[in-house]
Amino acid sequence: MAHSASSTQPAARHAASADPSVGSLVQSAMADVSTLIRAEIELAKTEISRSAKKAGMSVALFAVAGVLLAFAGIYLFVTLAEFFTWLGLPRWVSYLIVTVGLLLVAAIAGFVGLRMLKKIDKPERTMESLRELPDVMHREEPGQRRRALPTVSNGRVERRSPDSYLV
Repeated sequence: MAHSASSTQPAARHAASADPSVGSLVQSAMADVSTLIRAEIELAKTEISRSAKKAGMSVALFAVAGVLLAFAGIYLFVTLAEFFTWLGLPRWVSYLIVTVGLLLVAAIAGFVGLRMLKKIDKPERTMESLRELPDVMHREEPGQRRRALPTVSNGRVERRSPDSYLV
């Protein structure tokens, strides 16, 4: 019995000295987290670069389709003018009819676009904050505030007159 008890004490001492300290455990955990974060960032970069290449190819193919569609439209209008010629109109009149038709459609599209452009709201809040920017950018002495902090209630910032911001 005594022999077995004396043999377990050195083993217990050896196991206790082999246990790492809390500091080394924290350092090891931080190194593992850092490695994991770097690996995740590298994975994200790889996936994003693949997606960007696919998106670039898609955009290029859409551009090719748009150019070919534009050429097809030109040939469609030439065909339409030739059809008018086949109906018995002089060639120059047929092409004039197609050209005037295209100009009318372009004018209507431009007019509708202009009306929609005039209906766009101005960014009033942004313009207001830009007008206040010179006052906000004023450099204050350390520990002194020129403007009071805004008050927030129920998730909304209360507006004050510009004079109330002066301390």
